[in-house]
Amino acid sequence: MIAIGNTLVSDEIIDEKFVCDISRCKGGCCEDGDTGAPLDTAELDIVNETYEIVKPYLTQEGIRHIEKHGRYQYDREFGWVTPANDDGMCSYGYRDAAGAIKCAFEQAYNEGKIKWKKPISCHLFPIRIKVTKEYDLLNYEPRETLCAPACKLGKKLKVPVYQFLKEPIIRKYGREYYEALDAYYQTLQ
Repeated sequence: MIAIGNTLVSDEIIDEKFVCDISRCKGGCCEDGDTGAPLDTAELDIVNETYEIVKPYLTQEGIRHIEKHGRYQYDREFGWVTPANDDGMCSYGYRDAAGAIKCAFEQAYNEGKIKWKKPISCHLFPIRIKVTKEYDLLNYEPRETLCAPACKLGKKLKVPVYQFLKEPIIRKYGREYYEALDAYYQTLQ
């Protein structure tokens, strides 16, 4: 474990290698789970503010599910989450021509229509954060089968998890935080 500020970071985030291989996994993390994506409380307003902008990217099933169950839901175990369609896919997801699941929020962001990329829990995956009274606990939790291609590609390219997730780590905790992770990594080389 690495302690940085009020976080405890799993050694695996530094030691393990990971690079998403969407051509192989097809964005399966967006449909493989017990609920939709966890949302920070501050993200609830963003979901409400951007819904009409991202709605054109959604599938008919996603729209029906959101309009029936809400733009987000409360789960006893995970807190606020995005809704998931009956087939398990996040209601904010859609499939591209290659069959990969894409995020409506991220597509709108990439087209300059909104300033929020996507839920931070999605952006940080396969890092999962458990918040306690004292610390944010950051753990590396890839899906064993689904993420096997990403683990293989990460090893081939020699990219540690934290380096692959530089952008979302900085988004969540700031540049100095990322630089502290990187400095620790450099001491191991």
